[in-house]
Amino acid sequence: MKVRIRSPRDFCAGVIFLLFGLCAVLMGRGYPVGTARNMGAGYFPVVLGALLVLLGTVISIKSLMIAGEKLENIGLRPMLLVLLAIGVFAGSVDSLGIVAATTLMTVIGAAASPESRWREVVVLTLVLLGLSVGAFTYGLGLPFKLLPF
Repeated sequence: MKVRIRSPRDFCAGVIFLLFGLCAVLMGRGYPVGTARNMGAGYFPVVLGALLVLLGTVISIKSLMIAGEKLENIGLRPMLLVLLAIGVFAGSVDSLGIVAATTLMTVIGAAASPESRWREVVVLTLVLLGLSVGAFTYGLGLPFKLLPF
């Protein structure tokens, strides 16, 4: 019996969810899981990973039964710019502060799309700055410095 993938896009998405879920479960196993009432450090990654595995399985099976969209060519430039934006944020948030790191991430990420308009990028940057500073620095009390000085 030959298995035919009827929706390549859904199949790839399902496999990606499965892989991320398996990684989260495997990495979270090394920590105490605890219970829903008394969560350990491994509870969230294990539960979230298990949900991702379940979701990935359902999506992958669906892709074998229901026809869907084909895969498009993946643009190398947008993919590299988005990865660079994430890397720049991770590498600069401690040294430059959350304001500069978020600004750099947003501008580099926006360069990944030829449809980006600078006015929209400025508005998005300001909204993300408000949310990230408000949520992480003030809301959660994480020790991020705001500015490099």
